[in-house]
Amino acid sequence: MKIERLSIPDVLLLTPLRHDDQRGSFSETFRADFLAAHGVDAAFVQDNHVVTKRRGSVRGLHYQLEPRAQGKLVRCSRGTILDVAVDVRERSPTFAKHIAVELSEANWQQLWVPPGFAHGYITLDDNCEVIYKTTDYYSPGHERGIAWDDPELQIDWGIASAEAILSDKDRNLPRLGELVRPSN
Repeated sequence: MKIERLSIPDVLLLTPLRHDDQRGSFSETFRADFLAAHGVDAAFVQDNHVVTKRRGSVRGLHYQLEPRAQGKLVRCSRGTILDVAVDVRERSPTFAKHIAVELSEANWQQLWVPPGFAHGYITLDDNCEVIYKTTDYYSPGHERGIAWDDPELQIDWGIASAEAILSDKDRNLPRLGELVRPSN
């Protein structure tokens, strides 16, 4: 498995080796020892599988507060998404900076999104499937979110706000500057 650090060093791009033959393919998509060798000592407790029907659908940007913050290992098993991780660790030198990576069934890549990052994505194809592992359980009382199109974040989603498909909940998320953040 190839693992590379991105411009925010805590965020990792993983490319599992894929072995193809006449039957199809085989790949190890997760190895705890490989992640640990790159400083990620994560115990995953929940797997999520999301099916999104229409291109231009946005999910996010979501995160959970401590002590229930979640790390996520994200992959797109069908279609293509633009996957985004935003650093919301207030004292971080990369606070409010983001990583945006295209994940697809074709490139077979995964993104490690550490705790302390908001996460979201936009579907670039119809009928996308995203599978991700989390390091903590979903906790509605700790759940927070940031507006996907917050101009402070300067994320190029490749779509106009009026064209994006969002849930009512995601459409009404606050901008980063409107959040009351706990001191950490």
